[in-house]
Amino acid sequence: MTGSLLLAQLLNGFQLGVLLFLLSAGLTLVLGIMHVINLAHGSLFMMGAYFAAAAYGASDSFVLAALAAVGGSLLLGLALERMVIARLYDRDHLYQVLATFGVILIFNEVARFGWGQAPVFMNVPDALSGTVDLFGVAYPAYRLAIIAVGLLVGAALYWLVHRTRIGMLIRAGASDAGMVSALGVNIGRLNALVFAAGAALAGLAGLMAGPILSVQPGMGEPILILTLVVLITGGVGSIRGAFYGALIVGVVDTIGRAFTPGLMRELMERSLAQAAGPAIASMLIYLLMAVVLAVRPAGLFPVKHG
Repeated sequence: MTGSLLLAQLLNGFQLGVLLFLLSAGLTLVLGIMHVINLAHGSLFMMGAYFAAAAYGASDSFVLAALAAVGGSLLLGLALERMVIARLYDRDHLYQVLATFGVILIFNEVARFGWGQAPVFMNVPDALSGTVDLFGVAYPAYRLAIIAVGLLVGAALYWLVHRTRIGMLIRAGASDAGMVSALGVNIGRLNALVFAAGAALAGLAGLMAGPILSVQPGMGEPILILTLVVLITGGVGSIRGAFYGALIVGVVDTIGRAFTPGLMRELMERSLAQAAGPAIASMLIYLLMAVVLAVRPAGLFPVKHG
């Protein structure tokens, strides 16, 4: 293992973590603040990627693709909140799980009907198609752009939630929605705003993932599982937890997949290592989550009260 290979994999892990943060930040707003289990969050990520790919293919403009992904996902989130989620606020979590699972199936069929079963590919914008030399490692400029976007979004969310009036209302509504409503705040409108913001972040994640992943039906479910691992590891409802948890999960997953098979070949017979290495590597983040739950059930960076 060389230093340049390790640095490249660390950057890949950081980039995956930032992408997971864009998803987990939206989901932690919905789950931690609105107390709604939204399994369809990954489908909003998928639809954002499709919106971006369609707009980019029609216009060859990444700016228009960004507007289509974020704006389309925001409007889709508003429609989903009004038509489905708003009817589930006072229901048991089981109803939320069943309803949003049904939404996953609907969105997957919509994607198949609208774009077909075959993957849709989206090119990296020309301005970011090159590489940047980082300590001797030629790293793709687009992946660095993903990291930069994630860091900017993280800073903006922290400022919004902790330094603005709307953030104060969101935090107050999460603590005591009845009291906030009695003070004249429209809780229904506030919930719709929070859900739409989460959908827009999922669409942004879909936009950034489009050029490095194939856009296809069902692409939201695998990354939703990773996002849930991030929330549990970092702390449900905590933006800070979503950020640090995403980085930890991204780095552990990437480093584990890159180096665990080779380590297994050093420790055991080759044929056994070829079977065990990838399996163990894919389990690392779940082992991490299990350890975190055993030691800190509220997550590594839970919400601070008071």
